[in-house]
Amino acid sequence: MNYTKLLFSLVFSLITFTVFGQNQRPRQGQTEKVPVDLQQADSLIGGTFNGQRIDKLIGNVIFKQKDGMLYADSVYQYKEKNVLEAFGNVRINQADTVNITGNTATYNGDTRTAKIIGDVVMRDPRMTLTTPSLDYNLNSRTATYTEGGVIVDPENRLVSRRGSYNTKTKMFDFQQDVNVTTADYTIKAQNMRYNTLTKVVYFQGPTFIKGQQGDLYAEEGTYNTITKVSNFGRNAYILTPEYRLGGDKLFYNQATGYGYAEKNVSLRALKDDVTIRGEIGRYWRNKGEAKVYGNPVMETVMEGDTLFLSADTLYSQEPKGARTASMIFAYPNVKIFKSDLQGKADSLSYNRTDSVMHMNVKPVLWNEESQLVSDTIHIQLRNQTIDRMYMYSNAFITSEDTLQNYNQVKGRDMTAYFADGDIKRVNVNGNGESLYFALEGDTALTGMNKAICSDMILKFAENKLQTISFLVQPDASFVPPHELNEADRRLEGFAWLSELRPTKQQVLSKKAPAAKVAPATKTPAAKPGASKKRANRKKNKQ
Repeated sequence: MNYTKLLFSLVFSLITFTVFGQNQRPRQGQTEKVPVDLQQADSLIGGTFNGQRIDKLIGNVIFKQKDGMLYADSVYQYKEKNVLEAFGNVRINQADTVNITGNTATYNGDTRTAKIIGDVVMRDPRMTLTTPSLDYNLNSRTATYTEGGVIVDPENRLVSRRGSYNTKTKMFDFQQDVNVTTADYTIKAQNMRYNTLTKVVYFQGPTFIKGQQGDLYAEEGTYNTITKVSNFGRNAYILTPEYRLGGDKLFYNQATGYGYAEKNVSLRALKDDVTIRGEIGRYWRNKGEAKVYGNPVMETVMEGDTLFLSADTLYSQEPKGARTASMIFAYPNVKIFKSDLQGKADSLSYNRTDSVMHMNVKPVLWNEESQLVSDTIHIQLRNQTIDRMYMYSNAFITSEDTLQNYNQVKGRDMTAYFADGDIKRVNVNGNGESLYFALEGDTALTGMNKAICSDMILKFAENKLQTISFLVQPDASFVPPHELNEADRRLEGFAWLSELRPTKQQVLSKKAPAAKVAPATKTPAAKPGASKKRANRKKNKQ
């Protein structure tokens, strides 16, 4: 038996008992100090250095305090300050769950805090942290780093400049240049929290999530890295190759591709620069469908001017194959406003692939001084400008002159041709009838031309009806002013609907939410002569 080693161990035990027995007798007014107990060392050199009592322990040194263990090749023990300085293969273990390794460490036995420096690695059952230096509090079981750290768990890799980790709650707090990387996505933020148990990310401040199925942005919220479910707030949006869906509140499931947005919702179709705004938005990535409701308004640029379209619901659908089109549907209570074009209808569909807009259920359009009505209206766009307009069944065009007479043309179908946003020509196809008031100098009525002709051609200049050409022998007559009576001034089916003409304010205004959605009702036609003054109409167009 090695009696020398046995004697050395007994001396260590006696020194430890004496020293820490003294530490357990606190002076009056002091709190009780928990001793740091020496468990093992190969050799000890004691003495006073620079006025301080220091024990130098060399070889396989082990200290214990409560549930914490410190291992090192060598340790300087400052007994008066209850401080340990550890060197070489330093390791701190707490409750057999947290392990921290590094090159050197300073441990304060009174505060139970340690600073580990040099190639620091911290491990617990949930993750591994590497950093140049680390502060660890054994009381709160919290680790803090300020020189950059990398955290790896089975699903994620997280990097930040500064951060802290609570081994009780398994919660990380990251600050400054935060990056999270997995096989499916990356997250960039300035401030973020991460729970290694739930795998949920919490963030406060600008945060970008870039994934294979689209990108996300928000300034507060949560993201589950396992389920890929996001709950965002403040200026949040989803960005896919087709759409950008944003709102003050945003839910998105990357696995299913379903998104839901609330408050200040905006849905932008990136391919044709169409934006829809509203209060609630839904998005189905796999179906290529999106819906906005709650006072939705669509905005798109046409002819260098913005066209606004509102309805109770706006719905967008991407093509599902080579033979299908990209569509936008609006329903019901459709209103349109553009500086030179206003309209209303019960429903509307816009084929973005063919640039054709379909207005259904007694649509009405106003172009400057002209009113266009039929059962269905199709508008053909070219280069984001109106090129042609097809009016099917019961087509009726009315324009008001300077004396508030109504020039009228009706027919089975009509085709209107536009240039620079203005009507230039209208072809009437079948069952044509017309009333045209002749003026002298725009101030005196000289009579009224009345004609019945199957097919006609109307030509416009400066948004006013200039001439009518009859392609088949017409049944025409001229009625002088003194022979005109009120009944002669109207064609059957005439209705001047200026009170229905939408203003920009009406299209953009928010309606109070209705408790119950009532079916769309038909607006009765205005009585003949119930027109508003030209000045009022110009005011409505502002």
